[in-house]
Parts: sequence; C-alpha cells; structure tokens
Amino acid sequence: MHMFMVVTAAVLATLLALAGIANIAYGWVPPWARSRVLRPRLWGYGALLGAAGFALYMFLGPLARAFGPLPLLGWVAFMAGLALQWMSQRPGRAS
Repeated sequence: MHMFMVVTAAVLATLLALAGIANIAYGWVPPWARSRVLRPRLWGYGALLGAAGFALYMFLGPLARAFGPLPLLGWVAFMAGLALQWMSQRPGRAS
C-alpha cells in the first residue's frame, strides 16, 4: 500500500509540474481553473514551485534527521506555490 501511495503522489507532482511548464510556455490553464485564473503565467510559476516543493517534502520528509531543514524548505516552497496560484486569481494593480 505504501508503494501505491508514493507512486500516486509522484505522478501527481509530475502532472502538476507539467501543467506549470505548459502554462508558462504556452499560457495553457487546466480546464477546471480557466474561469478563475486571471494571470496564467503566475499560475504556472506557482504550479511549478508547488510541485517542486511537494516532491522535495514528500521524498525527504521521512529522512528529516539526515537532511536537516530541506524537508521544511520543501513545505515552505509548496505553500509559496499555493500563494502564487491564489494571487493569480486576483486582479493585478490598476495602472
């Protein structure tokens, strides 16, 4: 069961990273987020940062004693990615 969960989480992190790369390169937003995302490139950067942080936390979290603060930095990167995705749903400043 543990291997199933690890593989599923790794596939989801990879899909999120690929969605972020596609968004940064082509401006593509997943269908479930199209109506809310106002700044697609920011959403892509948030997705990419969130996927990298999630993968770092997922794979180094159980080994926290050996890697020191790296798992915590992965969690912070994941939260920063979520914050970027949240900010992409808000209108920018009026110029």
